[in-house]
Amino acid sequence: METALGDFSGLNGMELIIDGWFHERGVMWPGQSMSLKVEEVLYHGRSLYQDVLFFRSSDHGNVLVLDGVIQVTERDEFAYQEMIAHIPMFSHPNPTRVLVIGGGDGGVLREVCRHKSVEKVVICEIDKDVIEKSKTYLPTLAKGYDDPRVEVKVMDGNVFMADNPGHFDVIITDSSDPIGPAAALFEAPFYRNMYAALREGGIICTQGECMWLHVDIIKPLISKVGEFATTVEYAYTTIPTYPSGQIGFVIATKGKEEGCKEPKRRDEEMEKVLNYYNGDIHKAAFVLPNFARRAIFE
Repeated sequence: METALGDFSGLNGMELIIDGWFHERGVMWPGQSMSLKVEEVLYHGRSLYQDVLFFRSSDHGNVLVLDGVIQVTERDEFAYQEMIAHIPMFSHPNPTRVLVIGGGDGGVLREVCRHKSVEKVVICEIDKDVIEKSKTYLPTLAKGYDDPRVEVKVMDGNVFMADNPGHFDVIITDSSDPIGPAAALFEAPFYRNMYAALREGGIICTQGECMWLHVDIIKPLISKVGEFATTVEYAYTTIPTYPSGQIGFVIATKGKEEGCKEPKRRDEEMEKVLNYYNGDIHKAAFVLPNFARRAIFE
């Protein structure tokens, strides 16, 4: 294990595993790196869209990496999956139709399906390899696919939304960073398409990048979405294996003047089995440090 585990080159030919350690280095977080010790490479290949790597780590369980960037570790995934799903779901009084864009690992599906009000969940994931391999290597997340209310669409979410205007109560976009196949998911036209696919009173929640690193992305996106959404807000969660240990969510509403800073419902039984989300942390997630509030909203 002290030697290189073969040729595991990712985006731009960068070597991902050196001397038994995976190293996450990216242009979106210059000057810093995240490293995890590798016990075994489970799968490495190139899908139609991106480099896909699964490995078993020494202390974080199985890990999914896309184009050299950590997407999921079994140790801390709940901090992201629960917050991106339950903030919008509990902000809606009765969500029955839900759309998930991306999220091929199945974690968001798992959390959405905890809500008894849900009648149907559609997931649009463009990369079928992520779905198939996650079922093998991330079964605790991919069990979200087992729920009979889930319908899987291997396709571009933009196309699907265009065919289903005014249809969904909640739309959640679980995307990677705005490089490669996910770039379009951070542009205003995509948010307009999501907005059009919402029912009145509906909620959008999307991966919104890191306040420590990406206010230059977050601020203009918030401004553009605010031009057509009823409300637009930024919330965040902490998660050790994401850059700077934090990731945010852009949350927008259609015809919901009060926004999403207060949960509309509480489910004490569900909260007992969750590992991160509760009603109090829902409210706290919108309280930003001064530097971020100024940089994003002023």
